[in-house]
Amino acid sequence: MRCLVVADLHYSLPQLDWLVSAAPHFDLLIFAGDALDIGSMVDFRAQIVVMKKYLALIAAQTRLILCSGNHDLDERNAEGEKVSRWISELRELGIACDGDNLTIGDTLFTVCPWWDGPLVKQRIADQLRDASLSRPQRWIWAHHAPPANSPTSWGGKRFFGDVELVQWIMQYQPSMVISGHVHQSPFIKDGSWFDRIGQTWVFNTGLQPGRPPTHIVLDLEENKAFWLAAGEAQWIDLGAPLKRPASTIEEPPDWLTSLGRIADPSLARPRAAAG
Repeated sequence: MRCLVVADLHYSLPQLDWLVSAAPHFDLLIFAGDALDIGSMVDFRAQIVVMKKYLALIAAQTRLILCSGNHDLDERNAEGEKVSRWISELRELGIACDGDNLTIGDTLFTVCPWWDGPLVKQRIADQLRDASLSRPQRWIWAHHAPPANSPTSWGGKRFFGDVELVQWIMQYQPSMVISGHVHQSPFIKDGSWFDRIGQTWVFNTGLQPGRPPTHIVLDLEENKAFWLAAGEAQWIDLGAPLKRPASTIEEPPDWLTSLGRIADPSLARPRAAAG
């Protein structure tokens, strides 16, 4: 299985166009939150309408997982905590979203919502506990915020990660956690697009403007992860111990060459913010 991983597109239509073109090349697309942008001049309701159309196009071409990020919250639940109602409506399109578990082959994917208070946080804890009862050997979580005190959550002056997530990782030791949220982590000193906590690999795609978006490809058959950004192309061996820095891609596999044909990379400075 080959998985394309993105996060923090923040209603970038050129990046979404690229994603629609890239989707058929992969068995699964994991979108780790912040599809929308609360700072955009485009009305939030209009963003949701357009985003649903893009996601429907992608879901028609490959399997799709989407977890909510902090920019995706559009209402409050009965307890007053912020939630993403529009993302929950995507199930009717066959998209796995907040609170879902999806099994593909020998891999279980767990999709965690952004939590804004103790009740949603407890729902995540319950979700992970229930999923752990029948977990296969490979278990992958989508969780927008990266873990605290990890290079994947380093913002340059402090960490922006989730302390609770670290505790859940230590308790269950999933195979991987897919995150985003801290845009600059992969591009700055002491930050990274990958980390390992115990036996768990942790990833953060990072954010750059322009097309294509910064993205990660998980080749689960070859047990490798590839990170592709403007002017950057790195990979790590998921079967080996944590090693820094990552290796430069010197002999790109055929699928990466094909993917490059639809890309339109533009060299740009990464946006320095966690959002």
